[in-house]
Amino acid sequence: MADDSSFQSTSAQVLACTNAEKPDISDSDEETQPLTPQDLDEDNPVSPAFEDFAENKPPEKQDADKDKSNVKWLGTPINELKRMPECGGPLPPLRDVPGQHTVMIRTDLLQNGKVPVPYPVEFKDTWDDVHVKMPCSSWNLFPVHDEETQERQNKSRWELIKETFNNKLTCQPELKNAILKYSSSQAKKWDFTALRLYCTKVLEPDAAEHLFDSLLPDMVQLALRASELCTKPIPLLKEGMSHSITMSQEQVACLLANAFFCTFPRRNSRRTEYTNYPGINFFRLFEGPSSSKIEKLKTLMCYFKSFSEQKPTGLVTFTRKSLDKPLNWKSSQAQLTKLHITSEGTIEDDGYGMLQVDFANQFVGGGVTSSGLVQEEIRFLINPELIVSRLFTEALDHNECLIITGTQQYSKYTGYSRTYQWAGSHQDKTPRDGWQRRCTEIVAIDALQFKNFLEQFRPDRLNRELNKAYCGFARPEEQNRNLSAVATGNWGCGVFGGDTHLKALLQMLAAAEAGRDVAYFTFGDSKLMTDVHKMHSFLTRRKISVGQVYDLLGQYYSSVCKSCLGRRPDISLYSFIYQQFSSSLAPDDSDSGSARHHVPADCR
Repeated sequence: MADDSSFQSTSAQVLACTNAEKPDISDSDEETQPLTPQDLDEDNPVSPAFEDFAENKPPEKQDADKDKSNVKWLGTPINELKRMPECGGPLPPLRDVPGQHTVMIRTDLLQNGKVPVPYPVEFKDTWDDVHVKMPCSSWNLFPVHDEETQERQNKSRWELIKETFNNKLTCQPELKNAILKYSSSQAKKWDFTALRLYCTKVLEPDAAEHLFDSLLPDMVQLALRASELCTKPIPLLKEGMSHSITMSQEQVACLLANAFFCTFPRRNSRRTEYTNYPGINFFRLFEGPSSSKIEKLKTLMCYFKSFSEQKPTGLVTFTRKSLDKPLNWKSSQAQLTKLHITSEGTIEDDGYGMLQVDFANQFVGGGVTSSGLVQEEIRFLINPELIVSRLFTEALDHNECLIITGTQQYSKYTGYSRTYQWAGSHQDKTPRDGWQRRCTEIVAIDALQFKNFLEQFRPDRLNRELNKAYCGFARPEEQNRNLSAVATGNWGCGVFGGDTHLKALLQMLAAAEAGRDVAYFTFGDSKLMTDVHKMHSFLTRRKISVGQVYDLLGQYYSSVCKSCLGRRPDISLYSFIYQQFSSSLAPDDSDSGSARHHVPADCR
């Protein structure tokens, strides 16, 4: 890719907007706000009492605390955890299996370094309730007013789209008018402020000229090749299905270009047959003067620019998976697996080759094409091929997950949430597997939201979260020796109200039952790193099984949480577990709950 500085600035932009945008919560955003790890950008002020306490500590205690604060990871060294492709077994031949696996390319022509060939040769036009309704379908009709007969007639919307883009776009108003020409019913609803600011205030004149002279024409041609590239009907991954879709990165790019130009029919309103699907057309991304929207546009335009300069040659597989029946957790004899836990690093950078957890929303991608900008949305932005899953993935049920294998990272970034900034293009060097997919496996699992802190300890809630995580982690068809570690973090915490200590323990239990080691990223929380490591060490040294820990969780709810009169229990979960097994307690440790957290002497 050419120098980023000639394309779009990576620095923060000051936009001359007199009315600062409030978070643009759409009619679906509130219910689809994604799960977040704790916000690391907030300051954590230290109280004067704590400062005095710290200053009055003996010198040897201060030195010990300093050494403790310098510890960045605990447990098993991360290089001892398994990664793909080294740990993986041989893949079976790639083939289309009706009812199980839809493959959209010629598998017999699949070669390393060659752009895959679509299959079949001719576009198969399908317009039903089990496949994606494509913009190039002959059934995609648009009502127009005939001036001669003075009557309304149905015209092919795809023909109108092609006619519209036959004229070269030279500025943002022309792009806006082009999109509204085949979406006229949205003319008074859609707002293109962010797109206008990106084109006129953010891009330098040379970059804006390149956008309209080169990049947008390339994107238009890519979108208009839909009937040539996406010839096989794309199945909807509906609730309850276990099905995979494998398509080329070129096919993904074609679909995303159509999403950018908002061409997908029946996807602009919540009052359609797609009400239980995420949004796919990008119109909400173009709304409002938010600087976050600008950074999103920078990130996505980096993807399209990279694609236009060099077509990727790989495949991507999207697998919806459901758990047939809940596990009997109480009877599990599984032992906890290895744990690497760190307060530094990220899932995507340091968890390469591992099963990487997307702290998902039930509508995969959360607010990526609208206002959301935390863990899930950021991952979908830097790996934009993930976004196409929103086209065909119905909202996840309690026993389901979505696994995406083969996406490529195109951008770097800094910050988080409101401080997120695009930081330039990224050259992804992740190796490919035998199906020509990048060895990047991401699993979307959505956690429950808790407004009442105590609710998450109820047995039915624990079962739901355990089964959800297990569904994402387990691969019963694989040998444990071929399973990579899980790279995860504070899943379902932050605004979703999950307790970090509980969620870490639940994920360790699910990973143990699935036969996977764990790399846990606390996103800067050194205290959590220490607490979780001590608990893991305590349980593994005593060979306490998954079933025994599960039983303790039930005891904690019945004996502590049910009788709790306040918002939080008087005894923390970890303290309770320690008390059941050890009488040697240390009074100087506490977790993030309301209660003091006592640690056995042999775990200090």
